[in-house]
Formats: sequence, C-alpha cells, structure tokens
Amino acid sequence: MSRALDAARQHDLSTVVDTRHVIVCTGPGGVGKTTTAASLALGAAARGRRTIVLTIDPARRLAQSLGLGKLDNQPRPVKGVDGLDAMMLDMKRTFDEVIDRHASDPARAQRIKTNRFYRQMSGSLAGTQEYMAMEKLYDLHSTGGYDCIVIDTPPTRNALDFLDAPRRLTDFLEGRFLKMFLAPGMAAGKLATRAAGFGAGLFMRAASRLTGQAVLGDLAEFFQSFEGMYDGFKNRAQAVYHLLQQPTSAFVVVATGEVPALREARFFLQRLESDGMPTAGLVVNRVTPPPPAGLAPVTPQAARAAAATLEQDGPESRAAAALLRLHAGRVEVAQRERHAIAAALHGIDPRALVQVPLMATDVYDLPGLTAIGQHLYS
Repeated sequence: MSRALDAARQHDLSTVVDTRHVIVCTGPGGVGKTTTAASLALGAAARGRRTIVLTIDPARRLAQSLGLGKLDNQPRPVKGVDGLDAMMLDMKRTFDEVIDRHASDPARAQRIKTNRFYRQMSGSLAGTQEYMAMEKLYDLHSTGGYDCIVIDTPPTRNALDFLDAPRRLTDFLEGRFLKMFLAPGMAAGKLATRAAGFGAGLFMRAASRLTGQAVLGDLAEFFQSFEGMYDGFKNRAQAVYHLLQQPTSAFVVVATGEVPALREARFFLQRLESDGMPTAGLVVNRVTPPPPAGLAPVTPQAARAAAATLEQDGPESRAAAALLRLHAGRVEVAQRERHAIAAALHGIDPRALVQVPLMATDVYDLPGLTAIGQHLYS
C-alpha cells in the first residue's frame, strides 16, 4: 500500500466545499461526475454559500436529481435548497452571447450569427462545447453572484478536453488555412481561383466542386466578418485558464474502482499536476464496501470451505452456505478494488481520497445526493 494512499485516506472534501470558489469535476464518462458535482454543490449550499452547479451533460440527469423539470442556459433555483441554483449549458446560445460581446457593432454580430457556416460550427465543431463551458464559467465568476461554482465537465473519452479545447479552438481560428479566407479579393465568386496563391488551389477547386461555391462563400464571409475578434477569444480563454490555476479553484477527479477508470484517473491527476492546476482529490464511486466490522474476519478460502461443509449437512444448511459464498465474493471484490486504487495512486499524492460505496438504489433525488454527501464531506 502506497504512502500517498494511506495519507489521502485521512481526508475528505470538506475544505473544498467550505472554501473553494470554482470546483471542476472531471473524469471519464459513466463514473458519476454529475452525481458528484450535484452533491458537492448541495454541500456548499448547506454551508450557507451561494452556489450554482453547471452541467454540460445533455442526459439531463442533474435536473432529475435536483427535482427540476428541466435545465437551460439560465440559472434556476433548486426547490427546497436555499442558496442553490442549477443550469445546463446551451452551447449555441452561449456562442451567440460571445459573438455579441466581441463584435465591433450589432450589425456585424448579426451578420455572423445568420451565416450558415456559423450556425453549423456553433453546434458541432470539436472543442466548441468545452470552450463555451469555460465562457459560461467566466461569466458566472465575473458577475460575483456566487460564492461557489461547481462545473460538471462533458462526458468524453478524455475529460481533460475541458482544458485543451479552448487552445484547439483558438488555434483553429488563427490557422494558416483560414487566413486565406481573409485575404483581399476572397469573395465568394473568386474564392477557388484566388486561393491558388496560397498553395491551396487544388484543394479549393475540389472543395468547390464537392460542396458548391455557395458553401465556400459562406466560409469566406464568416471568417471575413470574424476578422479582428480572434484576440478577444484568445484573451478570454487565457483568463479562464488563469482562473482555474488559482488556489481558489479545485479539480476533483472522479472514477470507479474498475482498473480502466482508475488508469484514466491517474492520467488526469498527472496532467493536472503538470499544468499547475489545483487538484483537490480523487473520488472513487460505487466501491464495494467491506464486511461489517462486527463480523469475525473470515477469508474467502475459509468461507468457501465452510460452505462446502454446510452443504453436506442437508437442505436446511444450504441458505447459510450460499451466504458464505456471497461473503467470499464480496471480500474478494473489495480487496481487488483496494489494490487497484493503490496501484493507480502509486507515486501520486491525490490530496484526498474519498471512496463512495455502492448504494442500494440509484441516486435520482435530493435524499440520494445527501447520502452521497455523507461520504464526500463530513
């Protein structure tokens, strides 16, 4: 057992919900990030802090757990919980707000928002969702209306896209290929031929035949209208990144006791450390609880041997034999998960390790979130 694991087991996330301004829950999909985020927000609100939880998960589980019929791009108060709001990111609407903020005048903003390429890009371009999540986070931070902002990051194979996406999006908007759309004379009617001067003539002529001249015209019009706004996007992304690096922020990595999820959690913890992000801890959900402390310690091997003996005593002893076999299996699963957690944290200090046991029922309401909170913070 690693020293980091032993040390981390002495902590929970009470300090996080007591003091941190921004809490980001990250981890692979299907590990309970949304539930963890909602429970942390509930804990912060219970401590008298004005709190909002923002989900980027389109599955709407957060709304169901908080007893809300729906969530949208505006904060909605959670009934029965003083000081707690919730909202779900509307990517298109948030992008429109960003355009309104950075455009030099309303006419230019309207020209961009009605462009066909913009309407497609604002809903589907890789990294847009994560960038808009950071934009919304910064808006909530700037208004000063909340003591605690909890972010439920998108379900994705690599949850750290939340950190990488803004850079990828701004790199895309500044790319050499796109600069040819900004050159003088790159109007729709001359786009394919004038592109030859940029070494892209063959590509543009082929693209013109495949997509139609009108589509390329939309592209040119969009990027020409967008010219001069790149610095605003880039500066905002840097400001959010700087906010996330502050001691007032905290990243909570969420996983389960399965080896693949723990392997990804280890990568997340290492990446956060290398980026200088303040890691608060690791939450391992749905952990198999060990047998009650009051039971005499029985090894799986001894339990199975006793079960075999009981089965020879007749039908009346078979129920006891079945229970012993269940006990043996449970002990083995608990040991395997504990070893997997220790292996994942070898050489890593997670700051805090919180193990949330597998609940008897699915968590779908406020009492369930409160029960999770009993394990996340004292």
